[in-house]
Amino acid sequence: MATEEARVYIIDDEAEVRESLARLLASAGVPATECASAGEYLLCPQVAGPACILLDVDMPGVTGPELHELLRRRGTSIPIIYLTGRSSISIGVKAMKQGALDFLEKPVDETALLSAIEGALDNHRQMLRERGRNLELASRLARLSAREYEVMRHVVAGRLNKQIAGDLSIAEKTVKVHRGRVMAKMQAKSLAELVHLCDELAASGAYTH
Repeated sequence: MATEEARVYIIDDEAEVRESLARLLASAGVPATECASAGEYLLCPQVAGPACILLDVDMPGVTGPELHELLRRRGTSIPIIYLTGRSSISIGVKAMKQGALDFLEKPVDETALLSAIEGALDNHRQMLRERGRNLELASRLARLSAREYEVMRHVVAGRLNKQIAGDLSIAEKTVKVHRGRVMAKMQAKSLAELVHLCDELAASGAYTH
């Protein structure tokens, strides 16, 4: 299992369960952090790389679903795999609605668990890549002046320099200057690439066509 400095947080009030899961993960080359409660997890330093949570449903104090809801409200993106000692369709359905990636019953099948963890880490890895890409593109967008931004919107809409000049009541040569700066700041080598970058930004909510 490729970890890329991945980490699995095991949140379960039973020490025996935590230790067993940690040994299994160690055998697969995945570092694990054991937490006996939701509160203990919330005090844990978070890794910058891909991670996932193995979350027990029934715990004293804050339960697994309650912690999940808290993390969801905070915007935490770490995938969650529920572990439960009792079969409960209603809890499983609620977990999936909250965004859990899987719901496994104890005693957990090791092969199924490792497969679920690998899927969760891949999911988070992709999520982190997309977040990094969105931040990079938003940073490029932020470098544009208000006028450059305005010109860019006209450019990606397919307007010609002459048309843009008329729309904005500026000289055509000024449009050309702004257009050149837009291409440089957005790091776009062609109009097609600029349009693609704007589509990516629009998909992330950072730009409006």
